[in-house]
Amino acid sequence: MLHSNPRAAQHPPNFSAVANVSSSCDDSCEPSYPCELCGGPEQDHRLKVLFQVLDVNGDGGICVNDLSIGLKKLGVHRTELELMKIVKAGDKDLDGQLDFEEFVHYLRDHEKKLRLVFKSLDKKNDGHIDSQEIMQSLRDLGVNISEQQAEKILKRIRKGLVWAPIMYMDKNGTMTIDWNEWRDYHLLHPADNIPEIILYWKHSTIFDVGESLMVPDEFTAEEKKTGMWWRHLVAGGAAGAVSRTCTAPLDRLKVLMQVHATRTNSMCIAGGFTHMIREGGMRSLWRGNGMNVIKIAPESAIKFMAYEQIKRLIGSNQETLGILERFVAGSLAGAIAQSSIYPMEVLKTRLALRKTGQFSGIADCAKHIFRKEGMAAFYKGYIPNLIGIIPYAGIDLAVYETLKNSWLQRYATDSADPGVFVLLACGTTSSTCGQLASYPLALVRTRMQAQATIEGGPQMTMSGLFKHIVKTEGVLGLYRGLAPNFMKVIPAVSISYVVYENLKISLGVVSR
Repeated sequence: MLHSNPRAAQHPPNFSAVANVSSSCDDSCEPSYPCELCGGPEQDHRLKVLFQVLDVNGDGGICVNDLSIGLKKLGVHRTELELMKIVKAGDKDLDGQLDFEEFVHYLRDHEKKLRLVFKSLDKKNDGHIDSQEIMQSLRDLGVNISEQQAEKILKRIRKGLVWAPIMYMDKNGTMTIDWNEWRDYHLLHPADNIPEIILYWKHSTIFDVGESLMVPDEFTAEEKKTGMWWRHLVAGGAAGAVSRTCTAPLDRLKVLMQVHATRTNSMCIAGGFTHMIREGGMRSLWRGNGMNVIKIAPESAIKFMAYEQIKRLIGSNQETLGILERFVAGSLAGAIAQSSIYPMEVLKTRLALRKTGQFSGIADCAKHIFRKEGMAAFYKGYIPNLIGIIPYAGIDLAVYETLKNSWLQRYATDSADPGVFVLLACGTTSSTCGQLASYPLALVRTRMQAQATIEGGPQMTMSGLFKHIVKTEGVLGLYRGLAPNFMKVIPAVSISYVVYENLKISLGVVSR
């Protein structure tokens, strides 16, 4: 990483031993960035020599042990976990080692990403990164450091090894880093250590569409140390509250359609709004919104704390997890948070479905449910809700990563910074796909929460309710209320983003 990651402070490779030919294709490339990615005979020779050095036992494949011994010959020290990640990232045929083709593919892909990050950090576009550009990049993350601290990052001094000299990322002492120094320093680091992932591709809390299954945001060590993390959470929570309030009529309509719409009673959007206004006036459009807003704070706090603890338990001290680790940690954190606040979910549904004058408020509703149905009523629909976290988080992350990588491959020619529109589009699309995958479970959950409100209605289990809906309403019955649910996505994301950005400024957090 660019900042305070001790694992990144390693020795840069000694490429003089492997015939570095970085200036071989200056005629066809930008003068500021000598091309290491064009291929050609010189590049092929460089990679062949490097492969031969790392293939210690000469069997045509590079395993973790080969990497460890070969990199030490080049003055590079990596932990076993880092070496395993490198092999895993490039091992396409899953044989536990990298053959020459896999090795070349991994390095070229890795160097391309490094080059994109280098260009993003090189704000003056002069082919060098200096302390001022490092300060600006961290300031964009909401982290303010002194010029002296930036110079320390620039130098990247590694001390403490009696048998090794002091090494610098800035090898020539110019207090700037050129492309060759940047590439050599970060080469053969695991792909998930690349700074662009943290700098530009955080899956942010601003994508709040009123659902509660999203994977938590991640924060850098500096954001945690300086207190910026809680400001992000406060801004995100407030933005969520505003967006949910603005889209509450659509959310209540969705709940009504999930519970009351049938094949014979096909409640449409216009009819649903007309019914709500006739029954309780304009204010009735916001029934259940108070509880929907109240649960944001405890849910976000519990999810964030659980996520941080789970990351430690799975043995990751990285600021950015791999997609599988992120899925596991995010799903477990979501399950813990949902388990803690689930009675609020039940109350939100009951309040959204209540008739005029039925309850005087949240407390009265809770008392009524407890007296009439007992404590178990507050956990009706808990199982489908818990199961729904897995497809939601899995599809959400998979689609986000796919869209991110597609954008980088096709359009990231000059910078790894996608801009606000691309981030919003990726986040909105992935969240929408996640909702679509988990929607039948969400509908069953809502029906189970509302069963006691339907007089004479059967009290069914999750599987029984699934069968009943498919039998009486068809497969489409599992998607009742989908239209208003999707209608609220774009306004919710837009409102969240605008409020989030303005609140960050008010709280002293600079946009990433």
